[in-house]
Amino acid sequence: MSVHARTVAASTPSAARGENQAKQQQKQQTELNPRTTTREFLGAPGAAAIIVICHAVLYAFYTNCTEDGCPNAQGLAWLVQSPFNFPSGWQSAYHRLGLQVYVGWLSWLLGLYCLVPGRWVRGTVLRNGTTLEYKVNALSALVLTALGCAAGLYFAGPEPFVFVYDHILHVITAGIIIASVLSVYLYTASFLPGKLLALGGNSGNPLYDFFIGRELNPRIGSFDFKYFIELRPGLIGWQVLNFCSAVKQYATHGYLTDSMVMVQVFQLWYVFDSLSNEASVLTTMDVTTDGLGWMLTFGNLCLVPFGFSLQTRYLAAHPNDLGLLKMAGILMLQAFGYWIFRSANSQKDRFRKNPEDPSVKHLSYISTKRGTRLITSGWWGYARHVNYFGDWIMGIAWCLPCGMSSIIPYFYCLYFTALLIHRERRDEHMCHLKYGGDWRRYRRIVPWRIIPYVY
Repeated sequence: MSVHARTVAASTPSAARGENQAKQQQKQQTELNPRTTTREFLGAPGAAAIIVICHAVLYAFYTNCTEDGCPNAQGLAWLVQSPFNFPSGWQSAYHRLGLQVYVGWLSWLLGLYCLVPGRWVRGTVLRNGTTLEYKVNALSALVLTALGCAAGLYFAGPEPFVFVYDHILHVITAGIIIASVLSVYLYTASFLPGKLLALGGNSGNPLYDFFIGRELNPRIGSFDFKYFIELRPGLIGWQVLNFCSAVKQYATHGYLTDSMVMVQVFQLWYVFDSLSNEASVLTTMDVTTDGLGWMLTFGNLCLVPFGFSLQTRYLAAHPNDLGLLKMAGILMLQAFGYWIFRSANSQKDRFRKNPEDPSVKHLSYISTKRGTRLITSGWWGYARHVNYFGDWIMGIAWCLPCGMSSIIPYFYCLYFTALLIHRERRDEHMCHLKYGGDWRRYRRIVPWRIIPYVY
């Protein structure tokens, strides 16, 4: 036998083993990442419509609600009749300074995430058996950002903050550009070997998967894209834009209205509370189930900071003094909503960690075949998603200080109502798949979805 023949003969078993291993790995990857068979939002057509509508609505709000006036509360016909009112045409929506501002903002947050000390916590066990670690320091980032804003106001005066307020269209366009580029990168990178995909984002339709999110936990090293953008750019950016609006109102009118102060305090407290409980986001559907695509990227980089800060922006241009009586009523509504929201979440969290805790051991529950327990009394005996009810009430309290002259400040209420209903329906579907007959039994015991005795 020739040397060449002996070499081929010797290498054949090795090549076969390598080919079998490759096939086995491919089979395991296919089983780990099955095809998505159900699609939300009416599939690709719905995804395309949402992308267009979200961009259009964001621009429509900011180009129509100015110091000269805002659409009144009679309806949303203006969105169809004359949706855009750019100062100097579409070209006025972009300026390189806006891109510099937004890139600088993300760089600041990234620097804080990397450099500020924080504890590392473990997330939930993924379906491939692994557990990822996450750095918790978002509250420190909020505090340092607030101190930075205060120092900037003291040393540089109101000009930098008034500049951001006056050039908000440029910053919005920059956010849209960055969100779009990041979404394309995330979708493309999801095709690299060994990726764990979201069960709902592997439909095979490029547009739908791009929208909903294909990869579950996109990372570069220990840096998790989804975890980073889930709380920081949106929630902290929201507060920075609120601060800019307060500076604008004071610079223009010489004082801050009680309505401006009230909305600032309400929303800052909400964000402070969220970041104080940063680790709890690791058990939410956004992190454990959803992929990171355009929906979450645009939502956190654009919709949250620019959409949720509309109340303070409106008040900066249209001051509204409430008086003690109205302030007291709105304050009571906010406190009521927060009480429901926080106590319901805390009750569930304590029960999950230790059912024998004295504060929750009296709660009734049903045991499931999965070995878990579903609470049927306390807050969770009133409604299956009663925490959403408290969250919604707080949203109303944030909008009421703006008065009733325009529908623009009430965007948050309208959007949040649709969001909570959709999220509740998704939760219900997931729980039905997870618990089966036990969930049907639970629904008979707790029939209300969000609002007790109403819905």
